[in-house]
Amino acid sequence: MLVRRHPQLLTLSIAQALYWSCSIIGIALTALVGQRLAPWPVLATVPLTLLVAGNLLAIGRLSRWMQRHGRARGLQYGALMGVAAGLLAAWAVYIGSFALFCAAMVLLGCYQASAGFYRFAALDGMEPQHKGSAAAWVLAGGIAAAVLAPSLAIHASGALSTPMAGAYVAIAALALLACALLQRLPASLKAPMAGASSTGSNAIVSRRQLWQRPAIRQAIMLSACGHGLMILVMNATPLAMHGAGHSLANSTHVIQWHVLGMFVPSLVAGKAVDRFGARRIAWLGAAMLAISAAVALTGQAFFPFLVSSLLLGAGWNLMILAGTTLLSQACTPQEAPQAQPLMEWANNGSAAAMSFSCGVLIQTLGWSAINAVMLLVLTALACALLRQARQPVLARPSAD
Repeated sequence: MLVRRHPQLLTLSIAQALYWSCSIIGIALTALVGQRLAPWPVLATVPLTLLVAGNLLAIGRLSRWMQRHGRARGLQYGALMGVAAGLLAAWAVYIGSFALFCAAMVLLGCYQASAGFYRFAALDGMEPQHKGSAAAWVLAGGIAAAVLAPSLAIHASGALSTPMAGAYVAIAALALLACALLQRLPASLKAPMAGASSTGSNAIVSRRQLWQRPAIRQAIMLSACGHGLMILVMNATPLAMHGAGHSLANSTHVIQWHVLGMFVPSLVAGKAVDRFGARRIAWLGAAMLAISAAVALTGQAFFPFLVSSLLLGAGWNLMILAGTTLLSQACTPQEAPQAQPLMEWANNGSAAAMSFSCGVLIQTLGWSAINAVMLLVLTALACALLRQARQPVLARPSAD
């Protein structure tokens, strides 16, 4: 069994479950807290946007730090940032400070950035024929989070005298558990080392050269599109449900099924990527996102929200797994330290743009406009992928 040969996969999978428990609590509550604390309603999703901004700021620094000191220590420090973020957010909710809450989300973004490297850590030293399965093992950790975190969010949000403050204390506790768990990662687990071109102006040239490779560009586009669209609709869902008169329990239930959709496909999707190829699975993921938007456009009753959110999560899963696997196939281990941050910057740059757009769109044009935007973006992606459909994946015979 793969996890017996590579026991770090189980550690990373559990750490993923703890991170996504934190994330689910944030998904369910942060937009609502932002709406309550913001001086104007249109700023409700600014904290979520700043969370992504913190992620973007941390990616490059964290990648370079892990190259020098190893994956394990970098991932541990990222979890510690999650502890600080949860405590600061709880204090901000308690005193009613929008500015402090925004600062806490920047710190939480640093934790998010470190968690984004879990799936890349799973690929370090992995056999080429098992890369899809290894990445899927890590993503599958989110299944436990999907089952447990929504109930935790509901109970923790009322645990303290100030509504929702307890949920962020729970985030701090979960991140602390993740930090302790990540100490079990072997010290030998190192981030890939870049070659001589990783310093100075040559690093910029090398990144440009990587982006010019069709397979790498395609991998990044797939991952960024899937992630950005998921963030757009996921952030809008609690606000749209609240506006349609649904209860917090209903919106949390929908988010739970959304997150199940994000991670349950990992049980089979990794092997499917290894067997059928990343590009075919990416097309299936894009089709699921399109169907999700079509279902959402049928109305704002509970059932359409539930089904569209489930399909949204499943489409994200397939596109992230396909993009991650395609990237690992298209670059050598020496190129990975530059290629991996490129993917994470693209993912979170698209997420930042979509998070900010979410607040504006939901307040001005509404829920239907958000899903129409998703269909337009998917159409543009399909056109771009068709132009690159015949390009080879491997850059050279020695690529892993």
